[in-house]
Amino acid sequence: MQQLEHIVNDKGSKYAVSGAQATDREQVQAVLRTLCKKKKYAKATHNTWAVIFSDGTQVKDDDGESGAGAIMLKMLDQADVRDHVVVVTRWYGGVHLGADRFRHVRTCVKAYFEKFF
Repeated sequence: MQQLEHIVNDKGSKYAVSGAQATDREQVQAVLRTLCKKKKYAKATHNTWAVIFSDGTQVKDDDGESGAGAIMLKMLDQADVRDHVVVVTRWYGGVHLGADRFRHVRTCVKAYFEKFF
């Protein structure tokens, strides 16, 4: 699993991004289990993830961060990334971020692509 921590810090909310190869839903779940073995990730407010499999199937989970998974799918598609799950983690800081949260998701995924692809 590849991880980048401390990507964004805004009004107390903190963001990180992780990812790994995943060719089916079982592997995605295994990646999420591995991530959540770390207590701080298990206690995160949101672990939003998305993946596009090589057959074109798109799967996402907003984990309460409504709309974030769709943004991640779009970025995965534009970058032609297949069979690789990307997880954006947010620890809520007590202040609603509104639409800025979508910008932060993009920033995290972009940083991940720049580092690992």
